[in-house]
Amino acid sequence: MTTFKDLGISKSYNKALNEMHIKTPTEIQEKSIPILLQSRTDFIGLSQTGTGKTAAYGLPILDGIDANKALVQSLILAPTRELAQQIKKQLFKFTKYADQKIFVEAVFGGEKIDKQIARLQRPTHIIVATPGRLLDLIERRSIDLRNITTLVLDEADEMLSMGFKQELNSILKYTKGEKNTWLFSATMPDEIVRIIKTYMSDKALRIDVDKESKINKNIVHQYMLTSVKNKLTNITQYLDQRGAERGIIFSRTKLGAQKLASELQEEGFSVGALEGDMQQKDRDKVMRAFKNEKLQFLVSTDVSARGIDVKDLSFVIHHQLPEKLEYYTHRSGRTARVGKKGNSIALILPTELQQIYGIQKELGIKFEEITL
Repeated sequence: MTTFKDLGISKSYNKALNEMHIKTPTEIQEKSIPILLQSRTDFIGLSQTGTGKTAAYGLPILDGIDANKALVQSLILAPTRELAQQIKKQLFKFTKYADQKIFVEAVFGGEKIDKQIARLQRPTHIIVATPGRLLDLIERRSIDLRNITTLVLDEADEMLSMGFKQELNSILKYTKGEKNTWLFSATMPDEIVRIIKTYMSDKALRIDVDKESKINKNIVHQYMLTSVKNKLTNITQYLDQRGAERGIIFSRTKLGAQKLASELQEEGFSVGALEGDMQQKDRDKVMRAFKNEKLQFLVSTDVSARGIDVKDLSFVIHHQLPEKLEYYTHRSGRTARVGKKGNSIALILPTELQQIYGIQKELGIKFEEITL
């Protein structure tokens, strides 16, 4: 069995990985890390969500940082504040036993920009940023990216589907120069192909993991026929049966998410809501409680859940089927992360069976019907 040491990861990072219980590389890590450690190259890594992409690019980035130079040497772009914070946290954990201190800073919307500008005055080697806030800082000349050697686009397809096309183009134009671009994505829409052609070397190396599968193979897909008025009862019965297991329930609307969370709280469940109209500090509070296992369940809208990476989630429930197919992939991908198994359960009305058959065909998956 391949180890991180076999891939070329140094002793100090190995020690940190062991402490984090990350012992066996995933496929994307095994295929990417040796290339990114040894070659100065543009790189495209295609892999489903939840396969450990942060370590796949994060460890080689850390390995290439010259800690003696108080300059920003790497820039990582992520679609959401939650993901940016998570990447920063993970890189920090990787460096626990590093010989020299490597400084990582995260910048994103929803936090006072002056605070972030002040933090960027300190020595910073790696910046993790969401596209909108990064452009703000570039326009204010509060960030110096002239010395970056690596630019990572993480969850590139997510950034585009969230409407960051213009910002990405501006950032890619601004950071032209002697650097390598590493693009990681779960899917390859036309706009990503255009970015690769416009901004990356035609010699860029490409790794495609699970190219036949658009969705994680460790997820069991299920549906339950129900009616609108029985959905709450179905969910409470299901949650009762899962014991101490944890999961996310997806709602299509912000109001629906708040209403369902309140109803489940009244039934005595440990649950919080996450939706776009909430104040950022309230969103952070709910996410912190969920990650720290103070909340067992989360009710979330699609946009709010982007970038959520919480380990050991056993299931996701679709209170309603999502409007877009890509949201089904994204929702389901919150479970069965980094080699674990998980369930994705859709509560559907009889009239929605046709949609289930459509999802099966489009994603190459098989649904099983369940009853409680």
